[in-house]
Amino acid sequence: MSIGEMKNPEPNRSLMQTLADPVVFVARLLMAYIFIVEGYGKIGGYSDVAGYMLDHGVSSALLPLVILTELGGGLMILTGLATRWAAIALSGYAILTALFFHMGADQTVQFQKNLVIAGGFLVLAAHGAGAWSLDAWLARVKGRGARPN
Repeated sequence: MSIGEMKNPEPNRSLMQTLADPVVFVARLLMAYIFIVEGYGKIGGYSDVAGYMLDHGVSSALLPLVILTELGGGLMILTGLATRWAAIALSGYAILTALFFHMGADQTVQFQKNLVIAGGFLVLAAHGAGAWSLDAWLARVKGRGARPN
């Protein structure tokens, strides 16, 4: 059978289209989890984290921004609010964290993990939060309010 004779080259396409929104939702939950937990944890361990940052040559004055990025960005990804912007910010954050804190020989897995996280966020930035998100809900609400000219 040649390619031109194939009736349905991707028989599971409709199944994948059906599952796309719940899969993107679960992916957002998984991606947001680490940032929400770590951002919240930095509040409780503020002085320890500040010291860790100083040990790596990063000003502890940036810690409130770090907490805001992790906790706020994680919550934005979780809810699907301004998802593309949050994903871009968290991608950059993951790359910077890899470069500042995970460059040692004993940090290879952490460095690679951060790069994978950054890549996942870039995919989310490119494709959006899906239908199960505040972004989609806001777009639907805005669309209902639009009046034809």
